[in-house]
Amino acid sequence: MKIQKKHIVLSILFILPLFAYMFFASGVNNFAKLDTVGENVLTNDSYKSVFKDSLVTFQDKITILSFLGADVDTKKAYAFNLKEKIYDRYKEFKDLQFVSVVLPGQATEVKSFMEALIYTSKADKWFFIELNNQQNQQLFKSLKTDLILDKFQSSSHVFIIDKDRDLRGRLEDEDGSKRYAYDMASVAELSDEMNDDVKVILAEYRLALKKYNKDENE
Repeated sequence: MKIQKKHIVLSILFILPLFAYMFFASGVNNFAKLDTVGENVLTNDSYKSVFKDSLVTFQDKITILSFLGADVDTKKAYAFNLKEKIYDRYKEFKDLQFVSVVLPGQATEVKSFMEALIYTSKADKWFFIELNNQQNQQLFKSLKTDLILDKFQSSSHVFIIDKDRDLRGRLEDEDGSKRYAYDMASVAELSDEMNDDVKVILAEYRLALKKYNKDENE
């Protein structure tokens, strides 16, 4: 009886690690890439950053894009959720940037917002770009989503744009719908769905970089 128990224990000790490996290996294969839900987001080669002596480009960057429009003072409360739940967790990733689009006339509000952002931690990868009403709408429409801008030409939703200027999300979400964006007003949505999806796209590029470096060294 003791010998039989010993065999059972040894079998479990052998099988469990093997099962775990197969499970996670399968997970990597199934979830290594975040779905592309839109292509060719309309962006310029570069935009001048508001209050920062730098140019902002979407090419070769993973961009977390938000539209604050002419409502910075209100939408900044949602953006603080984004900073706490997403930015502060992933700010060390080299090619990740956060870009908020604002309309002209928001300079005072943007400056106040920037000062608040850096109060608790650095926000050197968070940029603000100023577009006129037409440019703002063109950029938003190029995302080709089922969302719309409000009367202030702003949105509470935030988008993930990859290095090739494609929109990433989920072709089929848990409720069967297509996910184009994440609601900054919902801390739960940022903590769960968006956090998971940002992890996936960052892992995707890490794996691609490792493969590239390996191929270069062979």
